[in-house]
Amino acid sequence: MNKPLRRIAIFCGLLVLALLVRDNWVQFVQADELKNHKKNRRVQIATYSKPRGDIIVDGQRITGSTKTDSIDFKYKRTYKNGPMWAPVTSYASQVFGSRGIEALEDKILTGEDDRLFFNRTIDMVTGKGKKGGDVVTTLNAKAQEAAFKGLGDKKGAVAALDPRTGKILALASTPSYDPSKIAGSSKEDEKEWKRLLADKDKAMLNRALQESYPPGSTFKLVTASAALENGLYSGIDEPTKSPLPYYLPDTNKQPLNNEGDIPCKDATLREALRVSCNTVFGKISADLGNKKMKEEAEKFGFNDPKVDTPTRAAESKYPKDNRPQNAMAGIGQASNTATPLQMAMVTSAIANNGKLMQPYMVDKLRAPNLNVIEQTEPKEYSRPLSSSNAQKLQDMMETVVEKGTGTMAQIDGVKVGGKTGTAQHGENNKANPYAWFVSYAKTDKGSPVAVACVIESSDTLRDDIAGGKLAAPVAKAVMEAVLKTEK
Repeated sequence: MNKPLRRIAIFCGLLVLALLVRDNWVQFVQADELKNHKKNRRVQIATYSKPRGDIIVDGQRITGSTKTDSIDFKYKRTYKNGPMWAPVTSYASQVFGSRGIEALEDKILTGEDDRLFFNRTIDMVTGKGKKGGDVVTTLNAKAQEAAFKGLGDKKGAVAALDPRTGKILALASTPSYDPSKIAGSSKEDEKEWKRLLADKDKAMLNRALQESYPPGSTFKLVTASAALENGLYSGIDEPTKSPLPYYLPDTNKQPLNNEGDIPCKDATLREALRVSCNTVFGKISADLGNKKMKEEAEKFGFNDPKVDTPTRAAESKYPKDNRPQNAMAGIGQASNTATPLQMAMVTSAIANNGKLMQPYMVDKLRAPNLNVIEQTEPKEYSRPLSSSNAQKLQDMMETVVEKGTGTMAQIDGVKVGGKTGTAQHGENNKANPYAWFVSYAKTDKGSPVAVACVIESSDTLRDDIAGGKLAAPVAKAVMEAVLKTEK
């Protein structure tokens, strides 16, 4: 063979070898990636060729599937009382993909999870179609209904936990949306999708998990915890030696003001929490310093970017800051931000005698034959404060509800502890404040429920916006709903 032909033969051989390598790479290395690629239409067609498994609350299905007239998509996802449950389920759409539990547990719901191999094999042998498994949640239907109805036409959110286990009992957000209206592939679904994307009120935003707000005076619970844990005060009924007026440190006598004429000079921790003294808690934060305040906040979950429920919550932040800003952060202002879930975690740890449990809302994953293939076990998150200090804080919070700013959360025959908050926001505090209320209810079996409610906006006049007026009744309704199911 002459030299030119030999070169051509070698070149052609290399091309064949490259083709074989590429073909094997695609078939064996990239196969799963290509199979599950979001632009691979066959994936969506296969996903909606059969009914999905369901999301379960209190033994009842809050999702379903219905047959369609579409050639490609034989089934469409449906939702029962979609707007109420949207923060829990999120959505599964033939066109727009999926989010939340629908996305995170997609393999279970479609029947593709490897743990369902035996079920798929049996179905293939018996000639049955492939079935999806179910996601059983920790939610309490009555508590969710109370939260959603309580929020009504206000913009806000509620997160409720069982302090003993970390189970999420309610997760409500308003305004909301109906995921059934974007589940299909029609022009109406597309129109609704575009409307939701352009919605200035952000109805698709899960405010309970994914929006953070200045926590206002509800954060004084963390500041009080830091004071007790660091031995700043030995008891809750001793004077705090807090001057009035109190000037922010390192400023040219910039006063930290209280709301109204309240008895804050040298107030005890109990009295300071009862009437919500900014001066007392701002001074505590300044006296402890930023490092100790930040450490205590982080024990409750602040500055943790990976709080998964399994849906990931937005990060709540207690910042590294200078002295005057740290004093403001100690009363829940400045750069201090928290999600409703985070403030429910704070309240939960106090109610559970200092033990904070990891929040979760998937109780178990279930095969089509109802066999449990995965069960979530309660898990401790941290110990932000000792049992004795937690009980002191409970005593303080119960005083707030008995004869302080939280009286609207009182429940006959039940010990309720709470804390109100009215958080400033907007440039120079021009915007309406956020109204907060956090609380727990106690029975002889411990505390079965801790709640955080925030009202972002409502038609209430600015001067009437307060956590005790707007948010406390919502929290009370949620606690009552849980207490009824405990009996």
